[in-house]
Amino acid sequence: MSARLYLDWNASAPLRPEARAAMIAALDLVGNASSIHAEGRAVRGLIERARAQVSAALGADGADIVFTSGATEAAALAHAGRDLACAGIEHDAVAAWCRAALTTGRDGAVAVADPAGSSLQLANSETGIVQDLPEGLAVSDLTQAFGKLPLAFNWLGCAMGLVSAHKLGGPKGIGALALRRGLDVAAQIKGGGQEMGRRAGTENVVGIAGFGAAAEAAALDLANGVWDEVAEIRNLLESALEDACPGIMLVSKGLPRLPNTLSLIAPGWKGETQVMAMDLQGFAVSAGSACSSGKVTSSRVLRAMGYSEAEAGAALRVSIGPGVTKEDALRFAAAYGRAFKRAGERMKQAGADLPR
Repeated sequence: MSARLYLDWNASAPLRPEARAAMIAALDLVGNASSIHAEGRAVRGLIERARAQVSAALGADGADIVFTSGATEAAALAHAGRDLACAGIEHDAVAAWCRAALTTGRDGAVAVADPAGSSLQLANSETGIVQDLPEGLAVSDLTQAFGKLPLAFNWLGCAMGLVSAHKLGGPKGIGALALRRGLDVAAQIKGGGQEMGRRAGTENVVGIAGFGAAAEAAALDLANGVWDEVAEIRNLLESALEDACPGIMLVSKGLPRLPNTLSLIAPGWKGETQVMAMDLQGFAVSAGSACSSGKVTSSRVLRAMGYSEAEAGAALRVSIGPGVTKEDALRFAAAYGRAFKRAGERMKQAGADLPR
């Protein structure tokens, strides 16, 4: 039997060796970063080095980088106390704080009339579609784009940006809010004066060290064209799936999108059933955002784009990364094609609508 193949990088990327090494080294530091003795200063130095690494990779020179427990906490820090509008394609962590007042087109593009009063993601986790951010935007979720696309926070035109380590090969449980210098946010976790008074509590030193190392390594991959190669393999996979599965709908093909993401709809075949079928064959894929994958519901992202309830319930996301080969892509396409055919045969026997 072939080894399992992980094709769910948008949910969480595999831990980079650079991040693992930095985390192991950080475990040996005994001091508290708030202490002024040598041991405390050593920990403080590690945190500030990681802050500089994240800032450099994000193109955020001069901005404040506030470490949090992840992008979800960063979203809370950025949105709390603000009356911001967003679209139905936003991640749950952002949608929970905003008014769903912005409209999304079939191409995934969001119309923003008031940038200063809006929150808009740069790239969508399910479809991979990339937005053209308007100047003066209040908040942007950069989580999926960071590490996969060349970007510079200082040039994006937004006041605040959310990022997460585990999406680019860092550890889970650590993220950050990038904040333009001169802006402020109200602390949601209060107590000590850590993180410039914006996030109290002893810092997650091991996670921060891993985040910094992963961000630096991700920036190097981008500079070396690694994600261009990923895009080529994604395109090969997309073509192979079209050949193997007549009638599937490719949601974001031809649109500006992340280099690693493929979103398809197999009408008549539920997304969660597709995920289980492929899991049994050794492939890890997703029916949508990992934060919502345990819920048997249709994709609200696709519904916001104008797809029907049935279509949105028959979606599958494949997200790949460096190390996934052409042979891997073709192996998945062949396995999915066989499962697609079997599903059609079962539906025919049951008198249900076929995937078409």
